[in-house]
Amino acid sequence: MNKNSFVVLKNICKRFGDNTVIGNLDLEIEKGKLITLLGPSGCGKTTVLRLVAGLEKPTSGQIFIDGKDVTNTSIQHRDICMVFQSYALFPHMSLYENVAYGLKMLKLPAAEIKLRVDEALQLVDLAGMGDRFVDQISGGQQQRVALARALVLKPKVLLFDEPLSNLDANLRRNMRETIRELQQRFNITSLYVTHDQSEAFAVSDTVIVMKDGDIMQQGTPDELYRTPASMFMANFMGDANIFTGQFRNRHLDINGYKVPVQDATLCQFPDDEYQIGVRPEAILLTGEGEECQRCKVKDVVYMGSMYEVAVEWQDQELLLQLNSSQFDPEISEHAYLTIEPTGIFLLPKAA
Repeated sequence: MNKNSFVVLKNICKRFGDNTVIGNLDLEIEKGKLITLLGPSGCGKTTVLRLVAGLEKPTSGQIFIDGKDVTNTSIQHRDICMVFQSYALFPHMSLYENVAYGLKMLKLPAAEIKLRVDEALQLVDLAGMGDRFVDQISGGQQQRVALARALVLKPKVLLFDEPLSNLDANLRRNMRETIRELQQRFNITSLYVTHDQSEAFAVSDTVIVMKDGDIMQQGTPDELYRTPASMFMANFMGDANIFTGQFRNRHLDINGYKVPVQDATLCQFPDDEYQIGVRPEAILLTGEGEECQRCKVKDVVYMGSMYEVAVEWQDQELLLQLNSSQFDPEISEHAYLTIEPTGIFLLPKAA
């Protein structure tokens, strides 16, 4: 166990009847860090969150918070707060009363409650709106109230259960910035659950990708995207074009097209045949090139900031993502592709 770990799950197993949701999981969160559990539906990420919260008990294994074994401790005695997907606000209470609710349960003095609630509402840009009710504010503001209600208690651990799923794209972007800024400002150890990759990347110190109750890989967002450890990770962390090719003398040979590689991580691989992954944004189109680069542009879809382009290259269909402000692709029999080395990763053939 790392001495800096604040939340620790050790040898956790969770079964529901004959169904094993979590097999044998170890997880550690350092103090003040925000860790995100990311994965497809049914991967076990929400079960892990509920185990940390005390809403579920593990079938076997131990859970520690701040060095204390809380495996059999109720949620009321774990000093944690959770921000839910559904906000879980009281519609008959004002925003002020919603945020003050937990403090009143702790029987704090009225003056201290007012001071802390006013401060919390100001932190989430809702100052002066405490007398409004839930049905008088937007979904984004409701989520801010839910965040304020958690922050006002100054918990040891803050849990987020798909908190932005009910918001539109612009509000999600604004709220994830708010969550990250406040989590860092108050140095709150946090566990965040989402199925949205961009959301996980935006708020996290470390992302843990799960599948079928197991941890597939963990690391910074950049590490997971640029150096996936398996074919599952390569396809889950965004789109990937996969080839079989040779790596020789710091060059990749993909269907006769040779790409020089300078990346120190890739250069540590021994010369051999690999599955070669190329991210869509690392393949560019040009008007001329060698015969081995020639491709056919089959489909072009405008996506606002980019074009998604399908090309056929040596009997394989590829996905490209091209910056729409720099290039205006057309369906054509005469195009040539180039591959940027920065968008390449290697996987052993058995990965």
